[in-house]
Amino acid sequence: MTFVTRFAPSPTGYLHVGHAYSATLAWNKALESGGRFLLRMEDIDAIRCHPEFEAAIYEDLKWLGLDWEMPVRRQSEHMEDYAAILERLHEQGLLYPCFCTRKEIAAEIARSNSAPHGPEGPVYPGTCRHLTDQQRDVNFEDGKPYALRLDMAAALARVDVSQLFFEELEKGFIQCDPAVFGDAVLARKDTPVSYHLAVTLDDALQGVNLVVRGQDLFNATHLHRLLQHLLALPTPKYLHHGLVSDMKGRRLAKRDKAATVRDIRANGYTPDDVRKLIGFKV
Repeated sequence: MTFVTRFAPSPTGYLHVGHAYSATLAWNKALESGGRFLLRMEDIDAIRCHPEFEAAIYEDLKWLGLDWEMPVRRQSEHMEDYAAILERLHEQGLLYPCFCTRKEIAAEIARSNSAPHGPEGPVYPGTCRHLTDQQRDVNFEDGKPYALRLDMAAALARVDVSQLFFEELEKGFIQCDPAVFGDAVLARKDTPVSYHLAVTLDDALQGVNLVVRGQDLFNATHLHRLLQHLLALPTPKYLHHGLVSDMKGRRLAKRDKAATVRDIRANGYTPDDVRKLIGFKV
């Protein structure tokens, strides 16, 4: 099979060797199959994303020997795509505005002795799901911040979950259980689209047929597969790889100031050194 793969970092910091592994693996899968490798900037977070980090990503990937098709898709330049797809979900009656603050949600969960937990923590208890149109209008007029949530019960009523699968490369088909996410946030007043919705739509629009990403995003695929079904989008294959750890076995992450490709370059290492470090033959 000819694969179209992608690497989709957020320019909120410098790439670390875990990113180098993911990008190189996706690039190799495309190259070995005679396919295409794409680069996408997930730069919706206007506060944390910065041009200097985006420029550094290009520089580091080129240093590693990777190349990609142009132009690079930058999510911040395609807000109309996400607005249109949200409108489709709204027309299906699958979205509702949630005006709860994080503090209010935490308090509501604390009052419940049986609050379920999903892959992203405690599941939202649905406080705003049954607000009347009048109550919602008052909140909008008052300028309250809000999130747009997927009505999971309504969404699941449109699909036979027993027939909802995704294919994990080399592992076979995996049955989905999106209900564990509860009423997931798909957009906010100040952030017009969530990661879950944006990445699902972007992969479809760009023709990605093999999604290569870390094992930490495996559970998210259950929700993404549901969104694909609701929006009649194609379903790619998936390859969720193990996470690169530091010498103490801890997962590498930007917030932990993990060893960056930029630091490694400055210390005189070569691209081949990095490839060997992350487990690729050179």
